[in-house]
Amino acid sequence: MVPNQNSSADFAADAARVILGRLYAPIRSELAQVETMYRAELSSDDPFIANLLEYIEDYSGKKLRPALLLLAARACGRITHDHIVLGTVAEMLHTATLVHDDILDDALLRRKRASINKLAGNEVSVLLGDHIFSHAFEISLHCTTPDGAREFSRAMARTCFGEIMQVHNRNNYELNEARYLQIIECKTAELYATSAMLGAHYAGADEKTSRAFYDYGMNLGRAFQIMDDLLDLLGEEALVGKTLGSDVEKGKPTLPLIHHLEMANAEARADALQAAASGNRKALLERLHATGSFKYAAGKAAAYVEAAKQGLRVLPQGEMRELLNDVADFVLSREL
Repeated sequence: MVPNQNSSADFAADAARVILGRLYAPIRSELAQVETMYRAELSSDDPFIANLLEYIEDYSGKKLRPALLLLAARACGRITHDHIVLGTVAEMLHTATLVHDDILDDALLRRKRASINKLAGNEVSVLLGDHIFSHAFEISLHCTTPDGAREFSRAMARTCFGEIMQVHNRNNYELNEARYLQIIECKTAELYATSAMLGAHYAGADEKTSRAFYDYGMNLGRAFQIMDDLLDLLGEEALVGKTLGSDVEKGKPTLPLIHHLEMANAEARADALQAAASGNRKALLERLHATGSFKYAAGKAAAYVEAAKQGLRVLPQGEMRELLNDVADFVLSREL
């Protein structure tokens, strides 16, 4: 019997949980503390806001950002209460960006359920995201030093810059790969990088090691976003659990399309742009396959993962280094 999409989706989710259970084993108890604090902080005395916050609790998904922070701490020393606080902050900031992303993309699905903007409207969703951002920064000030608050503030300023540049470059099919990479480094990878760096820093790592973890997180974030772009074109909503095809509909030039437009002749380029403009996903996919653009993008993601692993040579060979290598490899197999 051929499995249906729902059973395939369940299988993929179960497989991811098993893999992450192994990868997160050294930080299981600390990640549980982050989860407890995260759910406690996503609360309100007002019933309406409390219901909204409870609904989006599961936006956090696989908790890769706080996990990176905690794993970096474990690799560099010991995990302290500051790490629990900052792991919570990282996940709250990520959740807030997802709330706003769904508004920007007119997304109807998130984690296989209706998005919060679909349920509550854009006005409430904008303010809800702002509420979470503000509360996250308030929590970050509870750490023993202001470094976490300062670095996460810088990271979110960069994230917003990247989102603004992405909106500004909608339907700009002259966008080149270098500019695309700058955008995704800001809007996606920066929060990975800052989380990993703060994990190392608050565990007492020196500047060189902390910088190596920043670079590790940056390379993971680059790979993650490229894989997300591939899934938006090639994935199935039942498997991925969110609205797909939004990049094409919103006129976002992502890496597969950028590569195709650079490789194609004038006629093929015009055909691809027509397919994108008309929402003819099937025709667009055929053209991108013809120029090997999906393979090119996947190769770039794999190269960033390899760079992330190479950067970990600052650590001594051992269990934690191997585990962080496996976390990097997980990014390439994601169906999140």
